[in-house]
Amino acid sequence: MRLTAERYHIKEPRIATWAFSSTRTSGFWLIARLWLGWEWLRAGWTKVFGGTLTWRIWDWGEDAYALTGDDNIGWIRSGTVTGADGTVQTRGVGDAVAGFAQRAIDASEGPHPDVAYSWYVEFLQWIRDTAHPVVGPVVAVGELVIGMALIAGLFTGIAAALGALLNFSFVFAGVAGTNPAMILVSFGLILAWRNAGWYGLDRKILPFCGCPYEAVVGADARDARPRAPDSSTHVS
Repeated sequence: MRLTAERYHIKEPRIATWAFSSTRTSGFWLIARLWLGWEWLRAGWTKVFGGTLTWRIWDWGEDAYALTGDDNIGWIRSGTVTGADGTVQTRGVGDAVAGFAQRAIDASEGPHPDVAYSWYVEFLQWIRDTAHPVVGPVVAVGELVIGMALIAGLFTGIAAALGALLNFSFVFAGVAGTNPAMILVSFGLILAWRNAGWYGLDRKILPFCGCPYEAVVGADARDARPRAPDSSTHVS
């Protein structure tokens, strides 16, 4: 049996086109993008600058919400910190990641471990013993950049994918928190990479990357619906 040379472009269902590539839903993805970007920006800001961001502008200036501080010790710089019990500890660059990895490794033991994959335990051991001086700054700066990119609507799909990768790494280490919700929103933004950044820099950047926007109105919108293959085409 010989196939003909014709090839077909399989179009998306109309609901998928409306949700993930139409500017009509860009407002919804803007809200999702800003929420996700704020979560990453807030987490990254603490690790890079040591301060605490808050959307409550009336709290700005308080000691609890200083823009800079010592919370970045153990992430991108070394220094001494005072523990909850009053003891003074010295931390090097990346020691916060090493401590996180150690806690996850401890949780991998027992009949119902939080870390269920042996290969991931080995990965965490490698981070704890060797890679934490590099992984710590990479995670800190990465979270900050992901948050800024999502808020600005710059390469939204890529930023959401990188964020989801970090979320999965935390979930594999036995940490839940807001990670499942952030993963769900990230998947939505990945699917909506074409229109999620319409109210952002992607509106100007994506056309230069080979993804031009096309206006579809009136009769053209009806013509843009998927069509069935020509019945004259046959397979012999």
